[in-house]
Amino acid sequence: MSNTNEQIGNLIYQIRQERGLTQAEFARRLSTSQSAVNRIEHGKQNLSLETLGRISDVLNKQLISLSGDAINLRIEGGHQLHGEITLKTSKNAAVALLCASLLNHGVTRFKSFPRIEEVFRIIEVLESLGVKVRWLDGNDLEIRRPEKLSLDKINADSARKTRSVLMLLGPLMHELNLFRIPYAGGCKLGTRTVAPHLFALERFGVSVVAKSGHYNVTVDKKAPKHRVVLY
Repeated sequence: MSNTNEQIGNLIYQIRQERGLTQAEFARRLSTSQSAVNRIEHGKQNLSLETLGRISDVLNKQLISLSGDAINLRIEGGHQLHGEITLKTSKNAAVALLCASLLNHGVTRFKSFPRIEEVFRIIEVLESLGVKVRWLDGNDLEIRRPEKLSLDKINADSARKTRSVLMLLGPLMHELNLFRIPYAGGCKLGTRTVAPHLFALERFGVSVVAKSGHYNVTVDKKAPKHRVVLY
């Protein structure tokens, strides 16, 4: 437990520094003492879920994700990633993988892909960029991207019907220093901010400004220096 507390404490310290908060100001916003913040950041205090929730709110950053099958990954930049993993068939995984397929300049094939509305919207967006998409037997899907994407021809109507279009920001940042995509649309169940996704991309040098119905994106990629914790 002590090692876990130290890891969480170090993460809190790093985010607090990024937000430009002193220990005293952070403590004031948490309604606690500076000495308590010092103990937290040094891993010397057990943290309840309620406390972690309040810290997340103050830092405007999700610290943990609670899920029965959640996997927390620590990724150190500067190394090529490889391997394979069997995924459950789900909307969230499917649309994320479709967007991630733009990273592959070869052919990407997905097995047993779900034929659902959200998937069809992202496919329409990809095809408008010049990507060739073909359904195969057994609901397998084949993706062939062009050497150069036609971002100026993006299907804005389809893009605005899904929040998942935001996941194109990650792949596109590796090819373009300046671009824009339409506002994310989709469901309106409650207040669902896209801020955590944008905060994560900030760590990699991506700046996003919402204006005139689009997300205007500027990329100044940072060289891998620090470990990034993904939850």
